[in-house]
Amino acid sequence: MTSFVRAAVRTGAALAMVSQVYAQRGSGDWTTTGYDAQRSHWLRNDAKISPAVMSKPGFELLWKVKLKGTLTPPALLDFYIGHRGFRTLGFVGTSPDVVVALDTDLSRIEWETKVGSGAPATPGTPQCPGGMTSSVARITSLAYAPMGGGMGRGTPAKGGVGEPGEGAVTLRNRPPQPNFPPPPAAASTKGGRRTATPPGPFSRGPQYVHAISSDGKLHMMYLASGEEPNPALPFLPANANARGVLVFDNVVYAATVNGCGGVEDGLWALDLESKKVAQWKSTSGNVVGTDGFAAGPDGTLYVAAGNELVALEPITLTPKGSYKTGGAVFTSSPIVFEFKGKNVIAASSGDGKIHLVNSDGMAPVEAFAAGLGNYAVGALASWQDAGGSRWLLAPSATKVMAWKVADKGGMPALEPGWASRDLISPITPAIVNGVIFAVSAGRRTTPAVLYALDSGTGKDVWSSGKSILSSVTTGGLAAGGARVYVSTVDGTQYAFGIPIEH
Repeated sequence: MTSFVRAAVRTGAALAMVSQVYAQRGSGDWTTTGYDAQRSHWLRNDAKISPAVMSKPGFELLWKVKLKGTLTPPALLDFYIGHRGFRTLGFVGTSPDVVVALDTDLSRIEWETKVGSGAPATPGTPQCPGGMTSSVARITSLAYAPMGGGMGRGTPAKGGVGEPGEGAVTLRNRPPQPNFPPPPAAASTKGGRRTATPPGPFSRGPQYVHAISSDGKLHMMYLASGEEPNPALPFLPANANARGVLVFDNVVYAATVNGCGGVEDGLWALDLESKKVAQWKSTSGNVVGTDGFAAGPDGTLYVAAGNELVALEPITLTPKGSYKTGGAVFTSSPIVFEFKGKNVIAASSGDGKIHLVNSDGMAPVEAFAAGLGNYAVGALASWQDAGGSRWLLAPSATKVMAWKVADKGGMPALEPGWASRDLISPITPAIVNGVIFAVSAGRRTTPAVLYALDSGTGKDVWSSGKSILSSVTTGGLAAGGARVYVSTVDGTQYAFGIPIEH
């Protein structure tokens, strides 16, 4: 009896520790390019990063790992229970065609998986780099992340022991599974799309990381081991330049840009249940932006091509509306945010404007002269401050610029906010719990610098100094688990943050 009581106490303590760790770190993972389906680049909550913390010493370079080839920003899993215990993982795509899982707590390689046919990639150019061009992705929720959420367990507590004869619920020893588990019984159909709750850290089903290799096939690997239980699925033509892989409701989406591999610019959808591929081809010009496209909370997809911003139905990619600038081509992928109960889409254009469009009928709201010039902005970012004010951010040629979204008779309108210090070719910033992280991308002879900016004024509160030894890729930042990740052109993954006790 005494042994039983002691075992029970130990078990209870372990479960309490799990709950505590998960509560401290939160559940809002950076699962795709730009953090979420709306491409906000905004991590709402973080247990350690805050404006108050950044004003004090302690935020520093935690580690750097040299990998082979060009890196994509990592997709993150801040809390995972597997056959090796607790893990925090980052999944990085490298060119040519390798997916690497990093233990982001211990800065070590957890696994590496070679994907693709193994055939030599087409010789790369800046427009068509070849190899794996899009970030890897995990399943992403369509819902706007809650301002006060992300803390505590995202799903009910479940044990790690399976049914009799099943053994521990780990992925390595499970028999081959379908390419994606069928929607759970709680799944429903709403607005013409399937809806289901994405797997969380306590889910019992298999969980995957998704990647598109240079031969255009979709690979789905177990998070824990990198093993690929089923053959890759045909998706895109070979040597396409894919961007913005996004997975929701049992469908994988990706944009193709720059006409690489002779592939028309457009948006593609792979239904993981039927294995059918749908394609939307742009008739207005090249698909633009580093994020590729964005999705609203109802599943509508938004893509900017030439001078047109198009809304597409999920799964079928049937056009449902569009907005045109009247001349100037777009220079950023779209971003979606909520304003007064409405979904608003924003994107920048080559005449220096930011266009605000109401998702209802793609009705124009405002074309604000933002002073961005004819700069390849890439992607916008957005966040809401503690006072409830909505902000938009964009990189210009030499600064990061911010605008407040004001209420003009119930309609959104932009007001000038602030501009950062001078930066070299800045990329889209990331917002972590009210702190703006901006990168001066550098050039061949000038290494990159990561800055933390005051969200109200744009003033520096911290910088990485000379910690980064190369310039950065244009893929963007990622953040989570009290860390901010920067990848450089020499194949080095950097992690900055607050040290965590082990």
